[in-house]
Amino acid sequence: MSAPLLAARWPLGLALLATTAAAQAGNCQLSIEANDLMQFNARALQIDPDCKDVQLTLKHVGKQPAHVIGHDWVLARSSDVAALSNAGIAAGLEHGFVPQSDRRVIASTRVVGGGEETTVTFSAALLVPGVDYTYFCSYPGHSTFMRGRLIQADKTKLATNR
Repeated sequence: MSAPLLAARWPLGLALLATTAAAQAGNCQLSIEANDLMQFNARALQIDPDCKDVQLTLKHVGKQPAHVIGHDWVLARSSDVAALSNAGIAAGLEHGFVPQSDRRVIASTRVVGGGEETTVTFSAALLVPGVDYTYFCSYPGHSTFMRGRLIQADKTKLATNR
């Protein structure tokens, strides 16, 4: 039976199969959207414990230019977010509101405006199991509303669920 015929007869089964295959392939490539209302479209992102590198793409789906309502994606330990937000203001737009060479920044994208996107790749080895990580927009005033958790799946829990 051809794939289109299978999809027509058992769409739920194929969707479950595709979801299972994607989960087994590893969740190392992430995507998130930001808009003109100062919102990310996800409150949490999860990566698999087997990821060597993580690639994140930020898409600004709004219309405002970067100097009006720009957005970026910055990853840090949750305990460092407030201090990094303040330090980012001092860094200014010319540095993407991210303090340069600050070891508390695990990964960050450039600031993008409406219709633009940017991608960052970082080593998953920088993430310590059991530590809380937050991603946020460092544009002044945005981090209060635009933040979420990056979760690294637990290897032992994944093994018992398979």
